[in-house]
Amino acid sequence: MNLELAIVGLPQSGKTTVFNALTRASAAVGGFSAAGDEPNLATVKVPDSRIPKLSKIFQPKREVYADIRYLDVAGVAKGLGKQGLGGRLLGYLQEASALILVVRAFEDTSVPHPEERVDPLRDLETLLLELTFSDLGIIERRLTRLAEMIQKLRGSEREANERERDLLARFQEALENEVPLREIELNALEDRQLRGYGFLTRKPALVLFNLGENQLGGAGDELVAEAREHFERPGLAIDALAAKIEMEIGQLDAEDAALFMADLNLEESSLDRVISLSYDLLGLITFLTGGPEEVRAWPIRRGTTAVNAAGEVHTDIQRGFIRAEIVTYADLIEQGSMAECRKAGVLRVEGRDYFMQDGDVTHFLFNV
Repeated sequence: MNLELAIVGLPQSGKTTVFNALTRASAAVGGFSAAGDEPNLATVKVPDSRIPKLSKIFQPKREVYADIRYLDVAGVAKGLGKQGLGGRLLGYLQEASALILVVRAFEDTSVPHPEERVDPLRDLETLLLELTFSDLGIIERRLTRLAEMIQKLRGSEREANERERDLLARFQEALENEVPLREIELNALEDRQLRGYGFLTRKPALVLFNLGENQLGGAGDELVAEAREHFERPGLAIDALAAKIEMEIGQLDAEDAALFMADLNLEESSLDRVISLSYDLLGLITFLTGGPEEVRAWPIRRGTTAVNAAGEVHTDIQRGFIRAEIVTYADLIEQGSMAECRKAGVLRVEGRDYFMQDGDVTHFLFNV
């Protein structure tokens, strides 16, 4: 399962600082000199307060959290979308499951803004347009190619290309009317037909305003509220992060970090919230397993059936699936053990076509 989010933004937006903050990495800030540079990549654990509570019940040898990956790529300069984002940069973005769109809100005279003045809403609109232009360019080139091919084809092959042409024309019209492709509903055949394109406006996206210290609280909250009013749409979430401060907190031990946060009147770090938003952005839910060996969080797509969830644990369990014994996390915490859940009648038996729910604590029965 691809759980990779690409961090993208205009130059000097602080993308790599956001990457370092989210992943506790120490990648060189300002290290990208060209779109062909190798990206920064790191994996982080998704915070889940249920894991330690389940560990008190199961007393496992280890705890295993769900993971997601962040990919930090070169900046998208204004006008690059119309020119074409380029092979490697575009490839990294197309392969990601979702996008983190970093927008500069901080003021820093040592880091000049390419447009000379910091304007977060302007930059967000520019970044969204660059992604739109990139998709439009791909569609226009493909439509030109299809027009040439269709004239030479006959029968079913021609019909398939005509269906692709018609679908791309729908996409082109939507983009020209400023409708992101993620808002267009597709049937299963259409989805398969276009899966290889990796359109950027079809991916879910999280806008992160990169705040300065003086914007913590009031100014930052107002900016997020205003942006949500003007830009938030299905599949596009908006939040904020003071990346430089969060990066500095991440480099301190727990005691010093607490003191630093107290000096800034910060009650909690924003990192857990942003990582959880990233996880939600991927359309994921978590089912849980527990036993003497481990308590584990398993990420699955929303709408996954029990038999397919079993395959995430092991393909042998999926092949030999008999049933799933399931109790909700809340019921298990209330009762204190699986045995007590069984006695209380809150442990359910579900078949292969049951749709898994977030927080299902599950034991799969299967034939070897």
